[in-house]
Amino acid sequence: MKSFKNKRVLITGGASGIGKIMVRLFLERGAEVIIWDIDQPRINETVRAFMHLGKVTGYKVDVSDHDQIKETVIKTKSEDGTIDVLINNAGIVAGRYFHDLIYDDITKTMQINAIAPMLITHEFIKDMMLKNAGHICNIASASALLSNPKMSVYASSKWSLVGWSDSLRIEMQKLKKDIGVTTIMPYYINTGMFDGVKSLIPILKPEPAALAIVKSIEKNKTMVTLPGYIYRVTRLSQALLPVRFFDWFAGSVLGIYKTMDKFTGRKEN
Repeated sequence: MKSFKNKRVLITGGASGIGKIMVRLFLERGAEVIIWDIDQPRINETVRAFMHLGKVTGYKVDVSDHDQIKETVIKTKSEDGTIDVLINNAGIVAGRYFHDLIYDDITKTMQINAIAPMLITHEFIKDMMLKNAGHICNIASASALLSNPKMSVYASSKWSLVGWSDSLRIEMQKLKKDIGVTTIMPYYINTGMFDGVKSLIPILKPEPAALAIVKSIEKNKTMVTLPGYIYRVTRLSQALLPVRFFDWFAGSVLGIYKTMDKFTGRKEN
């Protein structure tokens, strides 16, 4: 999608982190922006901060709740109209060993990270197909390429998201629909979500990461890793090395398997 002028962009998890930055970036490009988020005070703050740039509205919604998704879709379409660009950005992480997780950690992570993007997209994609225009961007994770301790369910949710997202892209091509699908797989981003993470590979800064996502949609890119070399290094190493040597390379040389050792996560107010 080369121009966002007068397009309606919906961003889930748009009241904080890279979601909030993308709200501003899209408004600066002439789009109307709709925020879905679970945090009403942050929604209000984001709307107030950026309303001078253009039309921005927000809806409180828990995307792990199927009924709330349906209700908010009805409100959004009634009050704002159909969506041109959908960015499935909302996500959570439970950074503990699998045996330490409780049932709710597992189900909530899968519901928000994997199932919600499918359900939300299902609500909006038929309008895009009728118009034969639109773009869907799914924010996954580099953990969809590389397993990691204390990220088992998070990685599982993102592997699922990548598989669905790229299948959807191919379906749109097969149906000859002019609907782009971009799958983003970023390394750790310094937004607070992964506070405590220590990494030899540089942790991404939020502003450049958000800008890279927006530009990826502009250029209709398909599978994008941030940084770009992550995909090549990971896939080539996995293809060439036996599992035990890859574990040594990822764990001992790159230190990836230790990155979550001191994870604390975002401190909620």
